[in-house]
Amino acid sequence: MGELTLRQLQEENKVWADHNFPDSKPYRPLLGAVEEIGELAHAQLKSEQGIRGTQAEHHAAKIDAVADIIIYLADYCNQAGIDMQSAVQKTWVRVRERDWKKDPQAGGESK
Repeated sequence: MGELTLRQLQEENKVWADHNFPDSKPYRPLLGAVEEIGELAHAQLKSEQGIRGTQAEHHAAKIDAVADIIIYLADYCNQAGIDMQSAVQKTWVRVRERDWKKDPQAGGESK
């Protein structure tokens, strides 16, 4: 399998979601993403506490949660009319210019 761009993921996700969940509303994948963020937080906490699994199991759970979050967000973006690739690219251009060490109050972001 070759590399997958956010745009390709979004396009493939639309076909899959339209087939499997034709009557879905935007709040459903949003809630799915939030649920997965909870699972990611759980894996991080248990990893730091060193309980309820091995570090390898916690790491695998984190990877799964991150991927599920992105997949749910692709579905949300489709339903909300957001081009995920473009949104991430445009926002990253702004975010990467912030220097929180140089400007701890605003990171260099214009107020």
